[in-house]
Amino acid sequence: MQLIDGKKIAAEIKAEIAGEVKEIYLSKGKQPHLAAILVGHDGGSETYVAGKVKDCEDCGFKSTLVRFEENVTEETLLSEVRKLNEDADVDGFIVQLPLPRHINEHKILQEIDYRKDVDGFHPVNVGRMAIGLPCFISATPFGIVELLNRYNIETAGKHCVVLGRSNIVGKPVASLLMQKNNPGDCTVTVCHSRTKDIKKYCLDADIIIAALGAPGFLNGDMVKDGAVVIDVGTTRVPSTETKSGFRLKGDVDFESVAPKCSFITPVPGGVGPMTRVALMKNTLLAGKKVIYG
Repeated sequence: MQLIDGKKIAAEIKAEIAGEVKEIYLSKGKQPHLAAILVGHDGGSETYVAGKVKDCEDCGFKSTLVRFEENVTEETLLSEVRKLNEDADVDGFIVQLPLPRHINEHKILQEIDYRKDVDGFHPVNVGRMAIGLPCFISATPFGIVELLNRYNIETAGKHCVVLGRSNIVGKPVASLLMQKNNPGDCTVTVCHSRTKDIKKYCLDADIIIAALGAPGFLNGDMVKDGAVVIDVGTTRVPSTETKSGFRLKGDVDFESVAPKCSFITPVPGGVGPMTRVALMKNTLLAGKKVIYG
């Protein structure tokens, strides 16, 4: 069993990005600029956005954080999105999810200029990804594919089971892995809450991507020997062993699954760091104007 070290790979990619940014700055006198809109004070969102700001510093990017209180109106948020769309100095920006219930999430995301949509959530980017055209790919699927690539994990002709059908992870990663590409060329099965006998599909899988948000769902009895397991789950569970009072638990029961795997990602330290660095990669692409010009 080989542990897939997302933290190590993410650090390598950040160093590569920082090198490119230095060259861009020397030749053009401009740094890629990432902006983020954060609504409210959700603990997970605060932590994630703070991490993005730190990543920008590490990569040599300029970063801007725009904050709003929980009771911000939808029109005020839309107005800020339009403002960032028109700001020539901002190369890419994100609206941190989830948003408060009184705000239409789809309406906000569709208002973002797809050429600055470094989260890859705009329908134009999703559609282009689905048919294999250049686009911004959502960060977690981008990170997963990059891990498979950097560890030289064979995907062509393999059976990949994706657990979960979210628009953020399940659907896009399934689409990426079935495309004619490397990594790619998989036969992909997507399982979800209405799938009967999920165990049957998992036992037939060469690669399993667990993105259900169900701590410990995938256990050793559901995995065949030699499988590759990518754990996307990051659920906070209570813990008396940490200062914060919680710890992150993946969708995979690591202790029972790991001994059967050829490769497996840990939680934390697997997909999480790659999600963050994939956003940096998209921001670099936005700054270089290599996708949409």
